[in-house]
Amino acid sequence: MYSSQNIQNDIVVKLYQDKRTVFKISDIALLTEDNHPTSLARRLNYYVKTGKILNPRKGIYSKPEYNSAELASKLYTPSYISLQYVLQRAGIIFQYSETITTMSYLSREVEVDGQTFTYRKAKQQILYNWAGVIQSEQGIFQATPERAFLDLCYLESGFYFDNLNPLDRNLISELLAVYSSSTLSLRVKKILES
Repeated sequence: MYSSQNIQNDIVVKLYQDKRTVFKISDIALLTEDNHPTSLARRLNYYVKTGKILNPRKGIYSKPEYNSAELASKLYTPSYISLQYVLQRAGIIFQYSETITTMSYLSREVEVDGQTFTYRKAKQQILYNWAGVIQSEQGIFQATPERAFLDLCYLESGFYFDNLNPLDRNLISELLAVYSSSTLSLRVKKILES
């Protein structure tokens, strides 16, 4: 027979066995099959106090060595990592920044544990269209470089791109339908031709 201490320890064990590093309380409830949110929150707060898990933001728990991109996906949902963060890693822009840029339903800048997260607001028709957005095993939603390029063109008309060679122009043409904007189509055509 399990004691209550063994059951509580199972929560920590299950979190550490999971590939994800950041969890909302609802994720933990599903993972542990605990249907009592108040008692679960109390137990999680105990584990935060004892240093077994972290609580970087209200309602969000993590392993001590958590993935910042995963946290960006959990802070505000729906959202997906895009814009300068993706383009910088794809070699399309060269200006280095550690800020994680994200498309979301709101515009906001948040700092957690010294990491800056910038959320840029997009229309619902864009945000809820997952064409060109990939989900990882950890639950991170991230735009392809082509989608990130279009997101940035959509938000900032005069942005300068250092290297457009890695972009798949056919995929860009397909993804333009997500935005339903003739102005954006003309802007993108002009950028790609120059």
